[in-house]
Amino acid sequence: MTGYSWLPWLLLIPLILFALLYWHERRMAQTLRRELSYVHKKLLPFTNPREPLTQERILTVTALPELRELLQTINALLDRAGQSAADYAGTERAMRMMLSNVSHDLKTPLTVIMGYAEMLSQQPELPEEEQQRMLGEIHRKTVQVHQLINTFFDLARLESGDLDIPLSVIDAGEVSRQRILAYFDLLSEQGFQVDIQLPEHPVWVYANAEALSRILDNLLSNAMRYGAEGHYLGLLLEEDKKEIHIQVIDRGRGISSKEQARVFERMYTMEDSRNRNMQGSGLGLTIAKRLTERLNGRLGLESTPGVRTCFTITLIRSERAT
Repeated sequence: MTGYSWLPWLLLIPLILFALLYWHERRMAQTLRRELSYVHKKLLPFTNPREPLTQERILTVTALPELRELLQTINALLDRAGQSAADYAGTERAMRMMLSNVSHDLKTPLTVIMGYAEMLSQQPELPEEEQQRMLGEIHRKTVQVHQLINTFFDLARLESGDLDIPLSVIDAGEVSRQRILAYFDLLSEQGFQVDIQLPEHPVWVYANAEALSRILDNLLSNAMRYGAEGHYLGLLLEEDKKEIHIQVIDRGRGISSKEQARVFERMYTMEDSRNRNMQGSGLGLTIAKRLTERLNGRLGLESTPGVRTCFTITLIRSERAT
């Protein structure tokens, strides 16, 4: 063999490498087409609006790292779509329940109003004292309907973001003091032991005075309604370096662990609250929670039935007034 007899073989090396690369690329293309076809078939059911979303996901076993990342992203999107569908279904159920409860709560006072109005129109000879009593009851029930409708629309505005709540630095201690004083005479008449622990110095928070007042009103009236058996109401304000905590405490029947997860739901009222002495709209705690969230705070609940129930408002501190 001469010195140049190996040259033809050397020239074959690029051809062999090109052939191997072509074969590899073609095989990879076939694999990619097959796997993309699998993905397409798996995704088809999710494009049909008549088909309910399932928990089935796309297998990510593939030799192509880029395709594996794509499939993982698709599965994450499917998980998110499934969660959104579940949330929507839950919202629909809550709305149906809320409308049912609103209808019930409106129907009761409206029935009284209609009944007394009919009696007054058909029996003009009724004694004046009886007429005045009926008119007073009609007025009371009308106010109740008006308050319920206003509360319902307030919640709707809160959840839609239409309610403007400007934030500024306020004294949470002073707001708390004013709200408990507004209830003090009523608490004394009903024989409540009132425990007020509010700092003498200003407690600055970044919030809204009107919103915080309404939150406290809802919590205080709730404690008076459902904690009446314990004849105790506490209002405490504690602070640390970053947050302040306002606690509204009662010693009534309390809230079972099963109900604690639901008390902030729209129109939810506990089983023993559907009576004349304890009935509420079921919107107060929901509004309190939504308002607290709009103040960038938290509203928590701890309850040991028959011992102690505590709602805690947590808000962000501000170092000084501005």
